[in-house]
Amino acid sequence: MDQQLFGYSPIVEREPVHWPGGARVACYVALNVEHYRIDRPSTSIFAGTAGLTPDPLNYGWRDYGPRVGIWRLIESLDRHGIRPSAMLNSAVCRHYPQIVRAGTERDWAWVAHGKDNSTFHAGMTAEEERAYLRDVVGTIENATGRRPRGWLGPALTETFRTPELLAELGLDYVLDWCNDDQPYRLNVPGMLSVPYSIEVNDVTLFLGRNLGGPDFVRIVEDQLEQLHTDARTGGRVMALVLHPFISSQPFRHKYVDQALRHLAGHPGVWLATSDEIAAHYARTTAGTA
Repeated sequence: MDQQLFGYSPIVEREPVHWPGGARVACYVALNVEHYRIDRPSTSIFAGTAGLTPDPLNYGWRDYGPRVGIWRLIESLDRHGIRPSAMLNSAVCRHYPQIVRAGTERDWAWVAHGKDNSTFHAGMTAEEERAYLRDVVGTIENATGRRPRGWLGPALTETFRTPELLAELGLDYVLDWCNDDQPYRLNVPGMLSVPYSIEVNDVTLFLGRNLGGPDFVRIVEDQLEQLHTDARTGGRVMALVLHPFISSQPFRHKYVDQALRHLAGHPGVWLATSDEIAAHYARTTAGTA
């Protein structure tokens, strides 16, 4: 089955993308603000207990994020003047309202990230999915005072109908398709794909590859350096993906802070949110990818 959501558009054949102020790279921090269920396996650090209910080892490891890790990370974001794009599970609004309040006070961008991160976005009928998305978007709007403009599925999951149903709800972009260094238009009227990252992502780097903090900083620097070089033919997008229960473990945090300082201090970077990147691209480019 061939996918119909987007066409092939080689980056060497596009009109240049221009970012505000002559910046070469639009960069955003994707801060994953998530809730995990205690009765379902989820992202784990030790597979040996991941199938147990309850699973204190892995659940407690994840629960470090909202209890401790995010507050440490907020200090760094504030220090470097970074407004993150919060990938928000709607269940967070009920379970951790203090986090939503802190983000609202700081004018974070809110991206709908499903209901919780233990449940993949799959296996629903059209009407079930429509109701599910309406509930997720409405819950986030009610809690934050702002309707989300973008979507990231839990574990980047979608159905074949998701972008169309999101467009019905007034959303503008999805982050699930990590196949480009620039935004592009989907074959759904009004919907964009905005770059996210599986690789420049603490889940992949710290857990999947077991890298240390200095390696993480170097990878962030190398990613930005190459994108900055590539942007001689048109602006690029860099996403730095962070999960507080991973990045803000005490022995890692100073390296994450160094990476944030590098992004915030680079003269060729437009430090933006995913909302701002999508809106600027939609406003300043032609109607084709």
